Amino acid sequence: MKNKIAILPGDGIGPEIIDEAIKVLQCLQADFGFAAELEASPVGGAGYDTHGKPLPDETLALARDADAILLGSVGGPQWEALERSLRPEQGLLRLRAELELFANLRPAILYPQLADASTLRPEVVSGLDLMIVRELTGGIYFGQPRGISRGADGLRTGVNTLVYNDMEIERIGRSAFEIARKRSGRLCSVDKANVLECSELWREVISRLGAEVYSDVELSHMYVDNAAMQLVRAPKQFDVIVTTNMFGDILSDAAAMLTGSIGMLPSASLDSSGKGLYEPIHGSAPDIAGQGIANPLATILSVAMMMRYSLDQPELAGRIDAAVGKVLDDGLRTSDIAAPGMPTVGTREMGDAVVAALRNAGAQA
Repeated sequence: MKNKIAILPGDGIGPEIIDEAIKVLQCLQADFGFAAELEASPVGGAGYDTHGKPLPDETLALARDADAILLGSVGGPQWEALERSLRPEQGLLRLRAELELFANLRPAILYPQLADASTLRPEVVSGLDLMIVRELTGGIYFGQPRGISRGADGLRTGVNTLVYNDMEIERIGRSAFEIARKRSGRLCSVDKANVLECSELWREVISRLGAEVYSDVELSHMYVDNAAMQLVRAPKQFDVIVTTNMFGDILSDAAAMLTGSIGMLPSASLDSSGKGLYEPIHGSAPDIAGQGIANPLATILSVAMMMRYSLDQPELAGRIDAAVGKVLDDGLRTSDIAAPGMPTVGTREMGDAVVAALRNAGAQA
């Protein structure tokens, strides 16, 4: 059966890094018997420029019909003056909400070859392998009421609402517990229950779930400020972290830098059936767009996650992971992961090298 993959290049460096991921998918088709139909559609600023909205109807329909979605990146300064509902990021938020992609998986893995690229001492980060599970469709990013209004006193007030219900917390909690079961059996829930009622409910629901359903998983709780500190002090104490939308947004970017570059980390956003949106966690990087120097490895590793979590192709996922490891072993580096004075390669060269490593490994098998 052919898998249908929606390709959404987006803005900034998105089209460049997506091109390299497509090369990998085409290699899997040509050399490893992977059956897939790839179809592209605009999103974000590209969607606004072509259809007047950041999530065109055609793109949403394609995403609904696909087995998995591969996204580049959205956003850029040329769209910042637009009304908020028309900005590129709103297209991505709506896509996640419409497809009910509530569970965001963000691994933070330090490749041994890049230990020196981390800003922390090698002994602190060497062997790092953690997973952050972030609730993605609720919390303060979606809560109502929200907005900016002017009061009778002439002062403007900005309002955002942090809200979660039992079902939303239990749903993301179950996803995180299941992932912890498949890893080292440890889950840390991050909240701010000492000052936020919403976090009180979060801790209560996660604790009940752990006691009643997942007693085999070691559950701990941590306040978000302490979690941020512990991530840079002793990150290897964590196996799986589960947290809210905003806290997860912040902590996952902090965890990314432990690995040496945000350009190395993929992510998956899943619905209850395992259908997912796959994207690198870095942004659109408009400052380097079009220069051919962006690191495509996070996008390529997002393809590996797609194979593993949505398309039931764990062997192909492993092949992609191994190919990325091989090019790093060979000393290839884009500028974001290169040590001072080290020669660098561009976006296309890195993508071509991964494809070559895939093919060579396949020929030797």
